[in-house]
Amino acid sequence: MPDAKQTVTVEVEGRKLGLSNLDKILYPATETTKGEVLHYYATVAPVLLPQLAGRPVTRIRFPEGVGGISFFEKNLPSGAPEWLERVTINSRGSRGGDKVIYPLVPDVATLTYLVNLASIELHTPQWRVEDGEPRNPDRLVIDLDPGAPAGLRECAELALQIRDRLAELGYSRTVPVTSGSKGLQIYAPADGELSSDEVRDTMRELAQELTAKHPDRVVWKMTTSLRKGKILLDWSQNVAAKTTICPYSMRAKERPTVAAPRRWEELERETQHPGVLRQLDIYEVMERLATDGDLMAALDS
Repeated sequence: MPDAKQTVTVEVEGRKLGLSNLDKILYPATETTKGEVLHYYATVAPVLLPQLAGRPVTRIRFPEGVGGISFFEKNLPSGAPEWLERVTINSRGSRGGDKVIYPLVPDVATLTYLVNLASIELHTPQWRVEDGEPRNPDRLVIDLDPGAPAGLRECAELALQIRDRLAELGYSRTVPVTSGSKGLQIYAPADGELSSDEVRDTMRELAQELTAKHPDRVVWKMTTSLRKGKILLDWSQNVAAKTTICPYSMRAKERPTVAAPRRWEELERETQHPGVLRQLDIYEVMERLATDGDLMAALDS
């Protein structure tokens, strides 16, 4: 094994990259190293890159590993190579109209460069850029965030109802994603005709509808005091300025978990046999890719 401080030069898609500290432990509880994190992202790149394509990528970096200092990074990293693709976007909601220079991640070389900077979590909006300009969202998301003691079982039960309600609203193709944290997300493709605000309003109305129907189990407001034992339906992640953990991204939790696309049958099984649905780690996701393929592909036409 190389020395923990050694830099190894590799060639990725014709780009020479210096990978440093490959033996550095980023997940102390499981002793998962930076090299293993890089290996995971290289392995899932064929299914992750389509999720990142055309979307400005916000990273959460953990230079000392999970549990150490961390920071959000929107702008292109200082010292980024010239070949790294980028897009300049007005900072939405900024009082001064600041501009943010985001990286775009179209290939494995760019992905490797960013992950080598200990960018463990990758977050994206529901819209893409085209010719340097943000477009209307091409997908929608609703996030199910359980307040203890509610957990994945309660999320699965509610997610099945949301799936059926979305189908009634015309969103027949949906994919559930266990978040790698506590809950899960539901994604559906959007046709690009609606603005982010219009999608947000539709999802907020859905959350309000389900809260009225199940006031003992569901809440649509962010107020912390209302959330104990209930599922927050976070409709706000459809706001243009907000981002969501990207499917197949790692999470900075105790274990190296992943925002993992799932089959609806898995959620149905959880309602019948509580406890079978759980958050997946990088090793399980890589195994599942070999057998199940890309479950996010169900969103494609």
